[in-house]
Amino acid sequence: MNEALPPDVTQLLEAVASGNGESLDALLEAVYNDLRAISQRQLQAERANHTLEPTGLVHEAYLRLVQQTEVSWQNRAHFFSIAARVIRRVLVDHARMRQRDKRGGGVSRETFSETRILAGEQEFDLLELDEALHRLAEDDEEVAKVLEMKFFGGREHDEIAHVLGISERSVRRRWAYAKAWLLRELGGND
Repeated sequence: MNEALPPDVTQLLEAVASGNGESLDALLEAVYNDLRAISQRQLQAERANHTLEPTGLVHEAYLRLVQQTEVSWQNRAHFFSIAARVIRRVLVDHARMRQRDKRGGGVSRETFSETRILAGEQEFDLLELDEALHRLAEDDEEVAKVLEMKFFGGREHDEIAHVLGISERSVRRRWAYAKAWLLRELGGND
């Protein structure tokens, strides 16, 4: 990730939230490279012939992010934690749309693989992954947030700890639990 973002990202976020259209361009310039890196990493984990390109994913996610009216942006880390959730939503919405379009066509469902989290070359259906994350959030919302920020946002343990207001050690424990839970839930290793 590009850690050399301008220190005024928080002010840009606040200005955009208050309706300052000029800040929108500056914000996009400030966060674009990081959003693109997250998008590229997520699309590398998708099937090879995915129809969504990194640029399209970045633009869709960015549009959804700046339309957030009920978010009080705290800082850059908070922005990227929400960006992880938005990127996940874009990918899931895309998979649902493709699945709806494919009904009756006998085409297999989209799959999602993430070798940084899951051992081996196992692939999982993106919609099943999304449903599993919803179940995890019902059971333990903080563990689900750690998984989402790490899995979809590519955030480091210290960034996640800062956003959630917990220790880095707690993030590591929740991360280990989340990986094991996800593998078990999606039919991986028992």
